[in-house]
Amino acid sequence: MEIDPKTGLPVEAIAWEDLSRGEQRIQVTTAKKKFGKSVTIVSGFDRGTDLKRIAKELKEELGCGGTVRDDSIELQGDHTRKIKPILARLGFSESTISN
Repeated sequence: MEIDPKTGLPVEAIAWEDLSRGEQRIQVTTAKKKFGKSVTIVSGFDRGTDLKRIAKELKEELGCGGTVRDDSIELQGDHTRKIKPILARLGFSESTISN
């Protein structure tokens, strides 16, 4: 039986979709990729979070390209200041979003 490190409960017993978005610890960082291009990385989402839908909303709102990689969202360009209010509108608590 596998134990989840965040909750301390067995993984099989957790209803991931019931976890509140306000309790997730979202981190927004930037990185440099090929040719010196900036990429904004949004990570820290819990399992069961529809990352593709959130990425689509962010890309439409910010007018940029991006992708979902592993358990994070990568957006083209530096959008660290603009992401927090957008995620708040999507139901995430602003106090849990760190830059």
